[in-house]
Amino acid sequence: MLRYLPFLLILALTIYAFIDCLNTPEEEVKSLPKAVWVLIILLFSIVGPAVWLLAGKKRTAAGGGGFGGGGRARRTQWVAPDDNPEFLRSLRKDEEKDKDDQG
Repeated sequence: MLRYLPFLLILALTIYAFIDCLNTPEEEVKSLPKAVWVLIILLFSIVGPAVWLLAGKKRTAAGGGGFGGGGRARRTQWVAPDDNPEFLRSLRKDEEKDKDDQG
C-alpha cells in the first residue's frame, strides 16, 4: 500500500489544481489564459499543478494567502443569525409590526 502513496499524492495534487483552476474567475488568472493553464495542469503531472499553485492565480494576504484558499479578495465572512445586527434589527421590526397589527 505504501508504494502507491506517491501516485495517490500526485493524483490528488493534480485534481486539486485542476478544480482550483476551473473555479478561479478569469480575471484572477495570471500570465496565461485559463484554458492553457488547464492543459498545463493535465499534461505535466507534477510540474503543472505545482506551477499553477505557485504562480497561476492572484492570491491576496487578506484572505490568508498561500495555499489556504485566500485567492478571492473581499470575501464576506458568515455571521451567525444571533450575532448579526441586521437580523436582530429585522426581528425587532417584525415584533413591533405584530404589536401594531394586534393592538
